[in-house]
Amino acid sequence: MNSAPDHYDVLVIGAGMGGVCAAARLAHAGQRPLLVERLDRVGGRASTFDVDGFKVNTGAVAIEYGGTMEQTFVDLGIGERFALRDPQPANLFQVKGKTVNPAKGGWKFLIDQMTKKGAGVLQKLGGARKGELPEEQVTLAEWVGGATSNATVHRLFRNLSAAIFAVNADEIPAKAFLTYFTQKGAFKHFGFHPEGTIGVTRALSDAAVEAGGELWLRSEVTALQVEDGRVTGATISRAGEAVQVTVGAVISNVGPVATIDLVGEQALGAEYVARIRERSNPSANIIIHVASREPLIDAPGLLLCSDTDRVCNLGNMTATCPELAPEGWHLTVAYAVPIPAVGDFDAERELELSLQELRDTFPVMNDPETRVIDVRVMRGDWPAQRAVSGYELPRETPLDNLFNVGDGVRDYGSGGTQSCAETAKAVVDELLGGVPAPIPS
Repeated sequence: MNSAPDHYDVLVIGAGMGGVCAAARLAHAGQRPLLVERLDRVGGRASTFDVDGFKVNTGAVAIEYGGTMEQTFVDLGIGERFALRDPQPANLFQVKGKTVNPAKGGWKFLIDQMTKKGAGVLQKLGGARKGELPEEQVTLAEWVGGATSNATVHRLFRNLSAAIFAVNADEIPAKAFLTYFTQKGAFKHFGFHPEGTIGVTRALSDAAVEAGGELWLRSEVTALQVEDGRVTGATISRAGEAVQVTVGAVISNVGPVATIDLVGEQALGAEYVARIRERSNPSANIIIHVASREPLIDAPGLLLCSDTDRVCNLGNMTATCPELAPEGWHLTVAYAVPIPAVGDFDAERELELSLQELRDTFPVMNDPETRVIDVRVMRGDWPAQRAVSGYELPRETPLDNLFNVGDGVRDYGSGGTQSCAETAKAVVDELLGGVPAPIPS
């Protein structure tokens, strides 16, 4: 006789940043979550793996202080595990071949390095800080173009939007971009983890398990069962077997489109399904990891480019975290955003153009010992970001116990891993009002 399926208060699908934040918060609140991840490690697009002794990140590298991400660790009572190292200075800019520190004078100092006719841009930025934001249909490229035709200034704003949101300036509403830079963190204070970004996500998944949750790696949710407008169970492929579990609620971190496929369109309704599929517009980027004997860039943290069309920024990983590379080596991550970043593009051509920009711009790239150790084109089902800022998808679904978290459903104008932590907190706060607490044994 078969035993009854195991029951979990909440099933969390996907151990990316949104998933681990949600699972840890649920377990800390006394729930019994099951966190399911198809890969052999946590983190998703915020994870780390080994390449010839180098610790290579799958996507995000910079973790912000002072927001919901750090507060999650504090709320869980594991603030000491938020063990980042701060590059000083954190952000530098490359302007006309020179490295510029914006801390010396802010936007005015930075724009003055590019053009002596930057008053229009500065005036518009000042207005944005006062809440004078453009209409939603105005793109960032159009907004900048209304103030200046200077090519370097245009590349600066394009590469800022590419670095934060993985889009070109003509693919993002200026309002969303300006909301982030005038009202959000804007990556002013961040750090790198000495274990790679997986050090952050693993600390959160460990906290979930320590508080009574479960983590299943190398496992994949293949279907969700629905009865009377609620998810009641799930089928999980684990160790070659189809395992059934019953659940009180589900939080999905695999994106709203993939979640539809797990539930089935009929259970969610034609109107919701059509709206999600129509609005879904994941963006792409290209991540290039470079090993070199000498530092590739003269910045200890992030370097934002204004001399390149595709390469938007680079991170010097070993200036603050030398253990990320074998002794005697430096590790740099370069981010490039293809043209276009939303929709189809020639990945091979975009990669070669990006590599050529690196070779043309950074002399150490041409050193005979310098080598590219890993390249990842983030697109499609494994994108840079699951929604373009300004076109976010809803966290709620027509099923009252099924929610989405992650960058596809972030708050308007939010960005980075911070936005994933924000969605996890919002969903867990809402869910705890409707999910019964587990009965003490």
